[in-house]
Amino acid sequence: MCAICQKALSGRRGFVSAIAESFGAPSVPLPAATTPDDALRLLMEGNARYVANEPTERDYSAGRPSRALGQAPFAAILGCADSRVLAEMAFDRGPGDLFVVRVAGNFVTEMGLGSLEFGAAILGTKLIMVLGHTNCGAVDATVTSLQSGETLPGHIDELVRGMAPGIRPVLSEPGEDLRHRAMIANVRYNTELLRTAPPILADLVAKGQLRVEGAVYDLATGKVELV
Repeated sequence: MCAICQKALSGRRGFVSAIAESFGAPSVPLPAATTPDDALRLLMEGNARYVANEPTERDYSAGRPSRALGQAPFAAILGCADSRVLAEMAFDRGPGDLFVVRVAGNFVTEMGLGSLEFGAAILGTKLIMVLGHTNCGAVDATVTSLQSGETLPGHIDELVRGMAPGIRPVLSEPGEDLRHRAMIANVRYNTELLRTAPPILADLVAKGQLRVEGAVYDLATGKVELV
């Protein structure tokens, strides 16, 4: 099989890139989705493939010259730093598709907000997903600290302070599985923060150019569900 045909296995965009590169002219990448709804659809379809253990076959070397010219991610993920949650794998996407910001507990920080604003305003991402996950250690630590009043060592306590506004209200609510409810509450709280964050994100949301969604990744199954 010729080199161009091999690169075509990575999909239509890989094929177009392969043709251009074969003539010595790599092209700037194009986004896989151009609307917020399409961006969400691509993520959820990719997750369904991941859960079914039917990921897309890719030649990861294809498109490298093109990606050196620029990037065009169609979605951004505010995810946890947990080593078990890899956005590109969970959504079956390739290099250049996702703009990922990670911090333990997947909550909004100033730098994280600036990064997501950059992704939306400059790179053109159409969707931001706040992605929490089951059995989150950062959530558990925050719940324990808030209940006991104990301060965690070093800068770990900064995580508690950052996550407390979204989690604290759940502590006084009835119901089982407090930590799971706290994890969902944290996702929803930070989703709303981003959805209404001035001056950039709130404006793009109001114009219908950006969508912000919260979701939870199940460690046991790999399935992502919107919350």
